[in-house]
Amino acid sequence: MTLWVSPDHIRDRFSQAMSAMYQREVPQYGTLLALVASVNQQVLSQSPELHSRLQQGGDLPRLGVERHGAIRVGTPAELAMLRRLFAVMGMFPVGYYDLSEAGVPVHSTAFRPIDDASLRYNPFRVFTSLLRPELIDDPALREQAIAILAERDIFTPAARALVERYERQGGLNQQDAEQFVEQALETFRWHEEATVAVGTYQALSQEHRLIADVVCFRGPHINHLTPRTLDIDAVQQQMPEHGIDPKAVIEGPPRRQCPILLRQTSFKALEEPIRFADAAEGYHSARFGEIEQRGVALTRKGRALYDRLLAEARQTPAADNAAHQAVLQDAFNDFPDDETTLRREKLAFFRYQAVPGVNVTPSQDVESLIGAGALLATPMIYEDFLPISAAGIFQSNLGDAQRDEYQSRSHQAAFEQALGGQVTDEISLYAEREKASLDQALAALGMSEQPATG
Repeated sequence: MTLWVSPDHIRDRFSQAMSAMYQREVPQYGTLLALVASVNQQVLSQSPELHSRLQQGGDLPRLGVERHGAIRVGTPAELAMLRRLFAVMGMFPVGYYDLSEAGVPVHSTAFRPIDDASLRYNPFRVFTSLLRPELIDDPALREQAIAILAERDIFTPAARALVERYERQGGLNQQDAEQFVEQALETFRWHEEATVAVGTYQALSQEHRLIADVVCFRGPHINHLTPRTLDIDAVQQQMPEHGIDPKAVIEGPPRRQCPILLRQTSFKALEEPIRFADAAEGYHSARFGEIEQRGVALTRKGRALYDRLLAEARQTPAADNAAHQAVLQDAFNDFPDDETTLRREKLAFFRYQAVPGVNVTPSQDVESLIGAGALLATPMIYEDFLPISAAGIFQSNLGDAQRDEYQSRSHQAAFEQALGGQVTDEISLYAEREKASLDQALAALGMSEQPATG
């Protein structure tokens, strides 16, 4: 009987290989990893309670390996093949993001693991964007971009063959898995040679710098990798001391006692030398380093409150990060900042665990079980992205002379048609995971199912 390598293991190997490749290509990323590791160690040493919680919930081991990456592809065929390639690694499309509202001519999803065991093993995720050529105003330039993209194949023949073998067999053996990681990595590698003449590059760049980035190269080079920190404010403050130039503001919610959703910052994109197809030489700016701090996933009720408060904060301009954070802090005073209130008001999702050895009675509800110490509720880590944060990171690394928005509406149906399948609604997924953990915990306590709290 053939033993297949688990998708979790293939994903772990791929994420490590990707990180090693990116460190070689962008040495500043290695400096960033060292800084984040140092800050995380300091936070854990100063907060034994947090250290214990992460360890108890099985989340401590994932902290050191956790990364997310981002790529941008040009055609529906490329996106559909990526869906198949990521499936080999146990990564599936979760969430739909329309970035055209922020002036970025793409829409996106995140390929990631979806079950608790896989997330604990390695939560590697790739934010994947598809170019929307219909948003290119110039008809001739639009057709030229489509024609250029039609000429390339971003996957090696061996990668395609291994994906087909995985689908046919239901798995890959050790040798094939190792070859798959090696071949899949080629899709994400940086290319110093553009596939177009300098004039074409400049025309596409003038329309939007991201369009030039997607269209003018042999493949969708990984444009950033993101380690997870436990204190993003400390990392932002220390980046200049390590020769890293951070973006102006930290995206997302403000600093809180109980972190929510996602906060992000980055160092500015590198100006890298490239050669054009007509032998001209120039520079291209696309790749950067990003840092994230993840908090608890919010319910639909919590997301509605978050969106409202964030919209209010955005009405007040801020000169720098300190002022921006002060505005956010003021706006988010109306968002509860303790786990008990977040849980009781059904603003956030939690994972439940039974505590053995505590006497319980069948009449006890969830809250009384928690109060008695029989049930442990821990915040469920947010595994996804925020459209505004994603767009903010994109724009901060594409220069200032970008349009504010496209006159376009969300087009999820077209994205899913290109993808060749549906994207999973992330909030429904959190609700399912929360309910499953509560049902399992209650069963361990010998009790019947109770209503979930999120």
